[in-house]
Amino acid sequence: MLWRVDPRDPEPLYAQIAGVVRRALGEGTLHPGDRLPSGKDLAKSLDVNLHTVLRAYQELRDEGLIELRRGRGAVVIASGSGVSRLGAMVDELISQAERLGISREELVRMINEEEADA
Repeated sequence: MLWRVDPRDPEPLYAQIAGVVRRALGEGTLHPGDRLPSGKDLAKSLDVNLHTVLRAYQELRDEGLIELRRGRGAVVIASGSGVSRLGAMVDELISQAERLGISREELVRMINEEEADA
């Protein structure tokens, strides 16, 4: 799994980190039982603050995707199938639209137009 963040991106770094995990789940490259890097190791490799990584991990925990265990770290508990995978794709679509300066309303309009053309 490729961990990458862009400090120039308007999306917060913790959200970018959480997005990497969501995408990996959606793509099937992460599975239940897989361990994520320790917060300290990931922060060091990405050159970000430890609290940034921990906030991303807490968000993923709150979404029911990972479990945080003292001494064992972050472990994937949800699979990327079905609704979870679709949710990851929607999150990525919204993030991409925001990067391009496209509002959610405009994005919805684009989706509706595409659906009408199909």
